[in-house]
Amino acid sequence: MRSLLYYTTVILFVFVLPAAVLAEDVKLLIEERARDRLGAELPASAGFHITLPKGAPTEAVMLSAFWMDKETGQYLANAVEDNGNVVRLAGLAIATLDVPVPVKRMLPGERITDDDLASLKLPLARVGGYTVITRDDLVGMEVRRMLTQGRPIMTQSVTKPIIIDRGDRISIRYDDGLLALTAPGKALGDAHEGQEVRVVNLASNTSLTGVAIGEGIVEIIR
Repeated sequence: MRSLLYYTTVILFVFVLPAAVLAEDVKLLIEERARDRLGAELPASAGFHITLPKGAPTEAVMLSAFWMDKETGQYLANAVEDNGNVVRLAGLAIATLDVPVPVKRMLPGERITDDDLASLKLPLARVGGYTVITRDDLVGMEVRRMLTQGRPIMTQSVTKPIIIDRGDRISIRYDDGLLALTAPGKALGDAHEGQEVRVVNLASNTSLTGVAIGEGIVEIIR
């Protein structure tokens, strides 16, 4: 004859544990629905700051209903607990983004290094369309307008470093795969790497347009 312990164990595994196993962190469930609500406008690297009302359950099997104001982040949700009880939740689901900011004031002409940057978590609503949001897009750039410590950096405040200055003596290169030539030249304007620049060939006194490919090197491309 099977013992009471056997039947208790069967009930536990068949009826009780499945609900417990299905239970998830309520904040995670809210984040999933908030991400779905915001859709393609949410950057892949965005996170969320989520608040819960006092006394709210920390786990739930699912959200049976969810509403969210995209502008304010306010949400309403029905959380289904593992015992079947439904709890109404209300709070904020604020999308956030970690953006690089300077750790000190930086002046025009300075070159940005990785050590010059820290991360600051901001509500996505405060991140403008011209804000630089990735560190890789800043390291190696040159400051164009003064950068304030701890403030997001705008795209117009930085630029690629100038590698050729107007009046520099340069080397002009031409290579079409069959013929490779070099000639001394002079830059008629400033240029950063990859930028077109007018030059004069000092050997022939001919003006040409090329692309700055390195310090003092301009490649003529046809």
